[in-house]
Amino acid sequence: MATAHAARRPRSTALAPQAIGRAATLALYDELALSPKPGLVTLTDKGSHADMDAHTFMRSLFALRSYFVRIATLGAEGAPFQALQQCGIDAEARMLAATGGVNTHRGAIFMLGLLCAAAGAASQSGRRLDPALLRDTLRARWGDALDERARRASTLPGGIAARRYGLRSACAEAAAGFPVLFETAVPAMKAARARPMGRQHVLLDTLFNIMAVLEDSNLAHRGGMEGLRHAQRAASGFLAAGGSSRADGMAAARTIADDFVRRRLSPGGAADTLAAACWMQRLGLLGPALSAP
Repeated sequence: MATAHAARRPRSTALAPQAIGRAATLALYDELALSPKPGLVTLTDKGSHADMDAHTFMRSLFALRSYFVRIATLGAEGAPFQALQQCGIDAEARMLAATGGVNTHRGAIFMLGLLCAAAGAASQSGRRLDPALLRDTLRARWGDALDERARRASTLPGGIAARRYGLRSACAEAAAGFPVLFETAVPAMKAARARPMGRQHVLLDTLFNIMAVLEDSNLAHRGGMEGLRHAQRAASGFLAAGGSSRADGMAAARTIADDFVRRRLSPGGAADTLAAACWMQRLGLLGPALSAP
């Protein structure tokens, strides 16, 4: 029989790897479902991409479901960076097999994978998970390994563009604890949630806040520094004019989306960062569930 003392024992604050991983998959769907998005794939259009659509993304999501659970488990087990890296490499192979060789989620495999691992590790601390603990855990556990990895030349398109234009690489961003995610996206999403806005408006304004500051190597790869700066100016202008909550806000977002397609610009790094913020929202780290639409 349970004693009164046992009945009063506080519930564990640990998040199960299954919950962490499921939230990651759902967050990637949240990002896909957001529309309009400048140059990015949605449920109804390809954006600036000729080789992928929503069906490609859904095949990728199904292929990656077990990855996010697995890497969260590795984090909870205290695995070294090399184990996380191999888990990500295996996940990328499954993604490419599912999509016929199309890179739909390489950035998310890296970013969300590391965050899932950090959540798994932090959940073993006995403390309630929040954005600060998540970031501190990431840097403390794998910051040195990420910093060392960032010193190596990347052969991927985004990494090549980052080196060419003097931008911070994805590994360097991770080693710094994803500053745009924690210092821009999280506050922007919290601020948008505090206003009387629906879910799509909250996510869209968060995306534009990210785009305004992120040195997105995906944009630099496609459009050079002029393409990157054009995207940042467009995002800043959209927000300065009132964002999605103004009367013509969604129409203005569609105009920017059409412009990005004409220029073949796609802010993939911003999309990954938005998905990471959605993941934190799914885990309850940013407040109650968002209302629809």
